[in-house]
Amino acid sequence: MQKSTESFFDEMQLDAVDLDESRVRQIYSAYQNWLKDIPHHQLESKRQEAELLFRRVGITFNVYGEEDGAERLIPFDVIPRIISANEWEKLSAGAIQRVKALNMFLHDIYHQQEIIQAGIIPSSILANSQYRPEMVGVDVPRQIYAHVAGIDLVRTSESQFYVLEDNLRTPSGVSYMLEDRKMMMRLFPDLFRRYSVAPVDHYPQVLLKNLRAVAQTNSQEPTVVLLSPGAYNSAYFEHAFLAQQMGIELVEGTDLFVRNNAVYMRTTQGPQRVDVIYRRIDDDYIDPLVFNPNSMLGVPGLLSVYRNGGVTLANAVGTGVADDKATYIYVPEMIKFYLNEEPLLENVPTYELSKEEDLQYTLAHLHELVVKEVQGSGGYGMLVGPAATKKEIEEFRLRIVSKPANYIAQPTLALSTCPTLVEAGIAPRHVDLRPFVLSGKTVTLVPGALCRVALKAGSLVVNSSQGGGTKDTWVLEAEVLEDTQGSETSRETKQATTIKTKQKAKQKIAEPAC
Repeated sequence: MQKSTESFFDEMQLDAVDLDESRVRQIYSAYQNWLKDIPHHQLESKRQEAELLFRRVGITFNVYGEEDGAERLIPFDVIPRIISANEWEKLSAGAIQRVKALNMFLHDIYHQQEIIQAGIIPSSILANSQYRPEMVGVDVPRQIYAHVAGIDLVRTSESQFYVLEDNLRTPSGVSYMLEDRKMMMRLFPDLFRRYSVAPVDHYPQVLLKNLRAVAQTNSQEPTVVLLSPGAYNSAYFEHAFLAQQMGIELVEGTDLFVRNNAVYMRTTQGPQRVDVIYRRIDDDYIDPLVFNPNSMLGVPGLLSVYRNGGVTLANAVGTGVADDKATYIYVPEMIKFYLNEEPLLENVPTYELSKEEDLQYTLAHLHELVVKEVQGSGGYGMLVGPAATKKEIEEFRLRIVSKPANYIAQPTLALSTCPTLVEAGIAPRHVDLRPFVLSGKTVTLVPGALCRVALKAGSLVVNSSQGGGTKDTWVLEAEVLEDTQGSETSRETKQATTIKTKQKAKQKIAEPAC
């Protein structure tokens, strides 16, 4: 395995003075024992098989702005990312805490605005383009605005995870979490006998249960639909996939209409009332009578029905103000204000360029920092200083100076790396993690996440639109026993011996060489 000499935390390998004697972390030991007997060409053959199967299923996406408009596959890496049970417990608790506070913040700024009155968040947040005055005073079921939230996490050390950003509008990527797991189980069934990996295939059922829990009507079996912009949307595969997995109808704007403070779906048996709309359309396009009058994607009159309690929208209109990068800065204070708790997950240290001191520091250190548009996404509208040319830095400087409030800046984090299959063999590549938090009667996480990997050597940009790929994320159900002899240990044996292992926690366990 290739080993980078740069000072990045490697999630598989322990640091060693001599890189030829690098050792493997305990949770990866059973995988390494399997991997060392597998030739590169066999792994490459499995990767090609996965690509063929994904293409047959239609797991593709479009990159907006490209002239050819060709559909692409998101590259899939056959080497999983493994997360221990203890690590996941901390991450999930922190993500749940964060989403609870964000939902309370959204309810507050559309009602009493106490956090603004307390001086914790400036009133300028109300001028944000994603703040929707149409939602002021509107009561949503269970005070849940973000029913589905994707929390992007990055790791920099053994124990340090940071929240990179929050995705509360129409977060995508969960279909890749589910399909990557199916693919790994199909290609490498023997690996799942070496680990007790928590399942993720129940995600659609948990999502459907939560969506039904926020229906405002008295229906015993609330009708839920998934509203998509249509087949030309970059995430259309995911829309169709989730609708199929939940057993609900996939609809477009023309399939729905409003009548007598209710939303109906056109069917061959006649109109059918809709109780909950899991919408994958941005606010601007959801109702042409209120937002963009040129939109052909939404449903005329939908917002009026929603405001009057005739239908539930998930996620709620107006959630975008909470996942704006300018709002991100204040989430730790939200947690303290609304929950009276200390944040379990830290933000990345962030410079707010609307502040003169932060602006001047950023302009003087552009070559060291990552600068992002506050409303940017997908890896666009950003500058990665250490990887940028002098010309790119100077051009970006002019953009910042013209509208400093449109940007934030952050230090360039030393993102952790995971082993990844590349042409030359197996090499470390930078990764991030997006667990999906579901809010309904309860706030929960399925034990898995979308893991994105930057396939280009040295790249820190993991977005699929920028050439990134995905990995299956294995959350372990119990702490893994080290297999020092390289023999295959069954799941049942590991579970049976977990207690014994904990009793011997003080006993030093030898670690095999890589």
